[in-house]
Amino acid sequence: MSALQSEYPESVHVVGLGLGSAEDENVWSYAKENNFVVVSKDADFYEMSLVRGVPPKVIWIRIGNCPSQRILQYLLQHKDALEKFSKDPMEAAFFIS
Repeated sequence: MSALQSEYPESVHVVGLGLGSAEDENVWSYAKENNFVVVSKDADFYEMSLVRGVPPKVIWIRIGNCPSQRILQYLLQHKDALEKFSKDPMEAAFFIS
């Protein structure tokens, strides 16, 4: 996803971190320790944020089963709001639907 890298240059897929088959707990810990925002289509990370708070922040993409290109479109479409969200220390979760 070169378009994602050009707009979000510090983004990394879990596979690129060696966490492709990791438990959610491990992904959460890595994101917390390395100041990442978790982007997921699953409710699991959002639910973890309700219990544990931040960091890490969570972006929950609630658009059902769709191709990666569609997810990219949503992330690009919401870029300004996502940047604002990532800088707001009071916000824990952002929803895209």
